[in-house]
Amino acid sequence: MSIVLNFKSYLAELFARALREVAPEQVGAIVLIERPKQAAHGDYACNLAMQLAKPLRKSPRDIAQALIAALPESDVIEKVEIAGAGFINVFITKTAKQAIVHTVLHAGAGYGHLHLGAGCKVQVEFVSANPTGPLHVGHGRGAAVGDCLCNVLHAAGWEVTREFYYNDAGAQIENLMRSVQLRCQGVTPDDPRWPEGGYRGDYIAEVANAYMAQETVESDDQHVVGKGDIFDTEAIRHFAVAYLRREQDLDLRAFNVEFDVFALESALYSSGKVEEAVQGLIASGHTYEQDGALWLRTTDFGDDKDRVMRKADGGYTYFVPDVAYHLDKWRRGFVRVINEQGADHHSTITRVRAGLQALDAGIPQGWPDYVLHQMVTVLKNGEEVKISKRAGSYVTLRDLIDEVGCDATRYFLAARHPDSQLVFDIDLAKSKCNDNPVYYIQYAHARISTVLELWGGEHLSLLQANVGLLDSEYETALLQQLIDYPQIIELAAEDLAPHLVAFYLKDLAAAFHSYYNASRFLVEDEAIKCARLALITAAAQVMRNGLALLGVSAPDKM
Repeated sequence: MSIVLNFKSYLAELFARALREVAPEQVGAIVLIERPKQAAHGDYACNLAMQLAKPLRKSPRDIAQALIAALPESDVIEKVEIAGAGFINVFITKTAKQAIVHTVLHAGAGYGHLHLGAGCKVQVEFVSANPTGPLHVGHGRGAAVGDCLCNVLHAAGWEVTREFYYNDAGAQIENLMRSVQLRCQGVTPDDPRWPEGGYRGDYIAEVANAYMAQETVESDDQHVVGKGDIFDTEAIRHFAVAYLRREQDLDLRAFNVEFDVFALESALYSSGKVEEAVQGLIASGHTYEQDGALWLRTTDFGDDKDRVMRKADGGYTYFVPDVAYHLDKWRRGFVRVINEQGADHHSTITRVRAGLQALDAGIPQGWPDYVLHQMVTVLKNGEEVKISKRAGSYVTLRDLIDEVGCDATRYFLAARHPDSQLVFDIDLAKSKCNDNPVYYIQYAHARISTVLELWGGEHLSLLQANVGLLDSEYETALLQQLIDYPQIIELAAEDLAPHLVAFYLKDLAAAFHSYYNASRFLVEDEAIKCARLALITAAAQVMRNGLALLGVSAPDKM
């Protein structure tokens, strides 16, 4: 029996070989293998004959017959049928499906790992919050989606670098400095002297108190001491940024998110990279002077209007350092870059890409990729929660973690398509019922652990189980879920859609719970018992693998 780790890839290769025989001039055609919605239509379907009808000028059914005849022999395929106008439906043998149990048990934590990325480098930038306050729930969604995406890409065979970009320069940092300075002077946000753009949360008072107490801020890349001088604006600015960067790092660690690289906007200026990028754009001939400002002709690259690069006062607009930063990413060897950001960054995509194209640095069109997430609405007791006691104007990531725990927070924030609005129901996330998907999945894993503990046998003995005995409808359904896992990883990686893993885990848990409710595992028949225990052990392994991609734990007891 052939060992198949990914049935879709396996069948795609078989059809590709058949295509080379039937129509060698069409070898570039995409071989798409899908799961039919109805079981009667087979386990997998291929529409290759439909694709080839026009270029070959033949009936799709005739092409389908030729492809089927040319398919290499396989002990995995039970039968192949032509349906409708020319769809090819493939039925997998029961033996091949049952063999997935041993495949999972042998692969363990490596089951579902693919070679799509072929070890190529990809950099994922996410969170990238301004160091002006605690991380809010929107940053939390970016952290969950970005971190899960990194995990999925790693599982798909990419060499992933996680990067956080700090905007530690500009007007917002000036407002932060001024807010802390006023707090140091005893001025509160309700005072008429408080600036309109000032930060009002209680955390500003915490920063001011730490600065005046000459506290030391220690982190991986900084050592900053508060001077206590209320007139030294540069010292206040430096301390406030360092203090809030450390606070954000602590929030991220509580969220089990770590980064490989931290990049600072200020470093782009101090190293001359911003000025170098500006001079490169000027030399490219895509800039012009007007009304005392320097403009980039972004309309040359699909923008609806040209954009100011350098304002009349000499300051650069915010997309200019972004261009310099992404040029630096390219020079660091990242031929693939993915930015996970809030939907409010949508308008910057065209400008950054236009700037990179204008530089004529060999960067391909459409680089980098973007994943944008929508806003999060937090509900408690059926009502929207809008503010945090500490932040004053928004719900912080730490609020959610403290309220519902890291597991539920990560799952809920990553479990929807990033482009969809997300309602985070705190009461649901805390509930211990089947409506709570985190509880539902983790409970499935805990149930399996309990059964295996009651059994008390050696797990290695399950590798010898006669999986041919697994033929009930519940066992067949669970086997198919195990088969589908690598294909979910492949799709999630290709579509940059880690939420598909969350959807899959719910379906896997549902298949197990149905099996659990309909079956007994610790039966007297030793062969049947071993086969069933092997199946649920494999299911638990896949649950652990999938939950690990989401950064969620797989408890043995609940």
